[in-house]
Amino acid sequence: MNTLTRRSFGLVLAAGLGVSLVACGEDAGEGSANGKVTITVNGQPPKTQPFERKIFDEDVAEFEKTHPDIDIQPREGFMDPKTFNSKLAGGQLEDVFYVYLTDPANLIARRQAADISAYVKDVPHYDELQPELKEIFTKDGKVYGLPTANYSMGLLYNRKLFTDAGLDPDAPPSTWAEVRDAAKKITALGNNTVGFAEYSKNNQGGWHFTTWMYSAGGDIAKQDGDKWVADFNNAKGKEVAQALHDMRWTDNTMGSKQLLVIEDVQRMMGAGQLGMYIAAPDNVPVLVNQFKGDYANYGLAPLPGGNGTLVGGEGYMINPKATPEKIRAGLEWISWKYLNPDRMESDLKRYADQDQPIGLPTSPPAGSSDVWTGDLRNQQVDLRAKYATMPVENYQPYVDGLADLDKKIEPPNAQQVYAALDNVMQGVLTNKDADIDTLLSDAEGKVNSALAQVK
Repeated sequence: MNTLTRRSFGLVLAAGLGVSLVACGEDAGEGSANGKVTITVNGQPPKTQPFERKIFDEDVAEFEKTHPDIDIQPREGFMDPKTFNSKLAGGQLEDVFYVYLTDPANLIARRQAADISAYVKDVPHYDELQPELKEIFTKDGKVYGLPTANYSMGLLYNRKLFTDAGLDPDAPPSTWAEVRDAAKKITALGNNTVGFAEYSKNNQGGWHFTTWMYSAGGDIAKQDGDKWVADFNNAKGKEVAQALHDMRWTDNTMGSKQLLVIEDVQRMMGAGQLGMYIAAPDNVPVLVNQFKGDYANYGLAPLPGGNGTLVGGEGYMINPKATPEKIRAGLEWISWKYLNPDRMESDLKRYADQDQPIGLPTSPPAGSSDVWTGDLRNQQVDLRAKYATMPVENYQPYVDGLADLDKKIEPPNAQQVYAALDNVMQGVLTNKDADIDTLLSDAEGKVNSALAQVK
């Protein structure tokens, strides 16, 4: 499950700043018209998102102006797994298509994405992308796509409630024991205040159970030879399930209302009635814009435990039937729009001029995508602070602690896996006498069935 609700947009500073993977006038042949290479690309926002649509369309126009040898034909939407195979077989799949970070492994195994190994050496700053993100698009030393944005789960907390409960909002919990202690103090404030909340249905419970497992140093699935098998019906899984059960029934810090989904929890946090929940940074603008929250009241910390965190995100791959010229043009577009550090400042200024939220440790816009390492990462952080429209210091604990965590992507066939794990979350949060061993064992069988479908 991907919580990224924003896409990356931007405007080049000048024609000379664009990357150069395609030479002017190159290869007029298949896929070319009037000396141009024509490529279809998805990712265009719908008209119901007018600001994002406007930015995307302006980017297409600017790209074509600075790259007169490439014609972009944008299409709305992203990759739909339900229609992907038929589109590919029928010749309707875009030349450049969006993927979640859970998609590449299967697409590569099925040879449904182009091998771009011979071209990636010409992608500017490729070596400065996060290694773990590049690895997602790599198989047996061959490269099949580029990551363009990512998120990492953390602990989102209410700084005002921390202060009211006598807790230091600048020193958020770093262990789950500390989370439990803080939740007790926040719940003790009364007035329907809940210390900690969790999702438990619509696959969101399984998504968060996975996050808890990663934070404890565990896994959900592992490879056993050439297949995947469940890996949570063990001591780590019992530890996580027991902790959730105890917070709900022994500590009484999670409230009596359960079977929550993300909107329920966001509403509680926006109303000032919730102390903490697991979330990615992009939850913060939602709390402000949809649930009347205040940026000053929220803080972010790395996922407690010091072991690992769940990362998700997105990237782009190339149609396996694409010609070399289309591959080069496609990589030019991806690099220019989503992975161009020269556009960092102009992108951020553009968003600031439109009163868009800036300062969270996540993208958008495009040039500031959270995929960089080293100097580019530092440059990104400095520019976000420069143009911030929210208190960036509130999120510094998250930024400082994230580097030390093992970053793990979602399990294969994630949605079916999460559906099975929903039952574990529901069991421990709605039944005081829940049999944790039985819950984990039942979920293990269902998860193994889902993983057996992975090729």
